[in-house]
Amino acid sequence: MTEALFEDTRHPTGAPFVADESTTLRTFLDFYRATLLRQVADLDHEQLNRPFPPSTMTLAGILKHMAYVEGIWFGVRLAGTGEIPPFDTAPWDEDPDWDFTSASQDDPEALRTLLREAIARSNELTDTPGSLDQIAAGRSRDGHPISLRWILVHMIEEYARHCGHADLMREAIDGKVDL
Repeated sequence: MTEALFEDTRHPTGAPFVADESTTLRTFLDFYRATLLRQVADLDHEQLNRPFPPSTMTLAGILKHMAYVEGIWFGVRLAGTGEIPPFDTAPWDEDPDWDFTSASQDDPEALRTLLREAIARSNELTDTPGSLDQIAAGRSRDGHPISLRWILVHMIEEYARHCGHADLMREAIDGKVDL
């Protein structure tokens, strides 16, 4: 078999086989970001908010959650900024899952835009550091310092997990797979 049989031209954001560590991590993260956005493309409000019991998770909730996670890890933790709207005024004490539960009230395109804008902010903040060894302004929940490298790997893991959820949900909604 030739190598050409294994090329995947459907996913141009996939990481190159040979690259420096920063390029590898950032392109894998971009690949999963793009994958999630493809999985929710063209779905309407009802489809984005359809749960698949026994879970209450929805694609709308995943979109809003990932926008929140982008802001927390790259904005709050890495750069030391405050939370951005709408997360800065969310009633987290009343509803710790507010990012997931409130998404049912949001317009589908507004949710996709919220995530795209969060990704753009994260990319700006990630472009600034000179090294993956840079220690973030914020700390882990238990007070440990965090490197940019760790944040990138964690975000890849976070997206990969939720892209798996989204794969199953999208297939259940309209039968589409391999988006």
